[in-house]
Amino acid sequence: MFRHFLTPAFAVIFLASVTSAPMTAVAAPLITTEEAALPPLKGAVPNSARGITRGPKIQVSEEGPRPSPLRFLVKFLTFGGSSIDLDALKVTYLKSPVVDLTARIKPFVQATGIDMPDAQLPPGEHLVRVDIRDSEGRTSSTSFLLKIAP
Repeated sequence: MFRHFLTPAFAVIFLASVTSAPMTAVAAPLITTEEAALPPLKGAVPNSARGITRGPKIQVSEEGPRPSPLRFLVKFLTFGGSSIDLDALKVTYLKSPVVDLTARIKPFVQATGIDMPDAQLPPGEHLVRVDIRDSEGRTSSTSFLLKIAP
């Protein structure tokens, strides 16, 4: 009944269509040039939530200057059997006025963190803040500096 689908010509056409499809990821803007030109938020500095807490932990790799696009990777760790409340996630660019980046990163969010493979940022230093909450209502926040090479 399905033998006509298994002809050599069908196989060649099928393989050609599958292998010719582009497989590269498209870079997505995390921060625009216009947003980077905004004045810095007064008093904003990078910090990490140090100390003893049962709330979720946020891990960010703050390597030296990196080229753009870059892999924007943030990991969430939970404790005591809790899980991350993804609806409570908020990512902001600390400028004046503050720029909410949450909608831009939502497609790249999972329970274990944020993995945006090709985030575009203009050259310079960018102060970003991540706020999360776990299923027990415990919150955590950290701000960090992304250094982008010219």
